[in-house]
Amino acid sequence: MQRRTLLSYSLAATLSLGALAAGIVPAAQAAEPVLNIAYAGVMGPIMDKALGPTIAKQAHVQYQGQGAGAYGLARLIASKQINPDVFISITPGPIRVLQKAGLVSTAVPIASTEMVIAYSPQSPFAKDFEAASKGGAPWYTVLEKPGMKFGRTDPAVDPQGRNIVFTMLLAEQFYKQPGLMQKILGPIENPQQIFTEPSLLARLQSGQIDASSGYLCAAISHNLPYVTLPPQINLSDPAMVKTHYDKVHFSIKLPNGKTDTLSTQPLVFYAAVLKNAPNPKAGQAFLKLMTSAEGQTMFKDMGYGAPIGAALK
Repeated sequence: MQRRTLLSYSLAATLSLGALAAGIVPAAQAAEPVLNIAYAGVMGPIMDKALGPTIAKQAHVQYQGQGAGAYGLARLIASKQINPDVFISITPGPIRVLQKAGLVSTAVPIASTEMVIAYSPQSPFAKDFEAASKGGAPWYTVLEKPGMKFGRTDPAVDPQGRNIVFTMLLAEQFYKQPGLMQKILGPIENPQQIFTEPSLLARLQSGQIDASSGYLCAAISHNLPYVTLPPQINLSDPAMVKTHYDKVHFSIKLPNGKTDTLSTQPLVFYAAVLKNAPNPKAGQAFLKLMTSAEGQTMFKDMGYGAPIGAALK
């Protein structure tokens, strides 16, 4: 099994089978076809520890995973800079990018999650977060404390980076706290807070930052403590889209220079086999595994919720 994490768009062009060329991979394994999966970076643990090894055995393939922000990956695939067999997104948006590019017809829901505030057990504010998680002082008052170091991902390339902004905007309304988002996040594009997803988790685990945006599944799979949020603001319930989630919007500048006004999308993971997949048979086998009872048990064991809603067509 081999996993490669994309830290930026520019790295995509250099992805290769260098290990094979160098003779590092055993000959028997080298003879097996490759199954390449591009997935939302938050899924690293379940891909590396559960789904990847399982599909490698079941389909007799070399599993290769590329994890990064789902919008960033979708744009790389659409521009033919990378060519995976399967793409897995969180929220429909990145899938729509590939449907517009003519590379995906249908994407099926495979799991779901919700927004949480993850925090470092090494943080000097850890006891405050623990108290907030048990119903003490409101969680947002802890994030407003002087000296608090908060981290998040880039809303231009990663759905989680967008979702924490939505969560804070919804929290302003839910808790009747005008200006809450600005107090905690600062500007939407705040370089002091924004990191790549792998770097964000590493900094949180090491205590370099005190807290971060997070998905419940990531907090559980990385053994990080967290504060749960009400369903009215955690983006987990499709039934609340019209009554709550659709009440907030914000605009960002995309990598292509255009400005886009964003709306919320429930936190559902979708998977699709690419139309130009090099190994479509193995891709379909992987899709079948994720939607099977065996695959769903893996998701549940690592903190994911059940898939919600219909397929994206």
